[in-house]
Amino acid sequence: MDKTHCYKQTFNKKDFKQSALIPGEYEACVFNQCDFSHIDLSELVFTACVFDACNLSMAKLIKSAFRESEFRNCKMLGLHFEDCNPFGFSVAFINCNLSLTSFFQCKLKKTIFQNCKLQDIDFTECDLSNAVFNECDLQGSIFDRSNLEKADLRNAINYAFDPERNRIKKARFSLVGLGGLLEKYDIAIEY
Repeated sequence: MDKTHCYKQTFNKKDFKQSALIPGEYEACVFNQCDFSHIDLSELVFTACVFDACNLSMAKLIKSAFRESEFRNCKMLGLHFEDCNPFGFSVAFINCNLSLTSFFQCKLKKTIFQNCKLQDIDFTECDLSNAVFNECDLQGSIFDRSNLEKADLRNAINYAFDPERNRIKKARFSLVGLGGLLEKYDIAIEY
């Protein structure tokens, strides 16, 4: 099958379940209100692309590449980013729902999570150094053997993880959020 190279194209309100996305590379493309849910995006390459108000829930991401790509206002439930091509993996998420997604062992250095619903996410063994979780809800998310050094969680809520099982040197937390770091001790904290 021939592979395409799309450059600076805009896709508006496309339902890719009806008409499949052509295999290949998409560079500096914009996807507005597109439906990628439950489709196979394996081995596609997205470089400097913007996904706005798209549904990517349960899409298959085996060897997919996302390089300098941004997701805005997207529904992205149940994705497995650990299946993506790790080379050059660089993403940002703004106003997205990523609940039930897995980032197991992903390199997410300096990743921006802005106003996202990040409930029941698997961040096990992730490199989240210098990541920013601004106005994010991390209810039920798992951090285990993760690198959170210099990460900014000051405006995040509902996170709970064991500081002894994660690297948190110079990470930033709010006073209100400190209770999530002490949850394993089953103590009452009053503010």
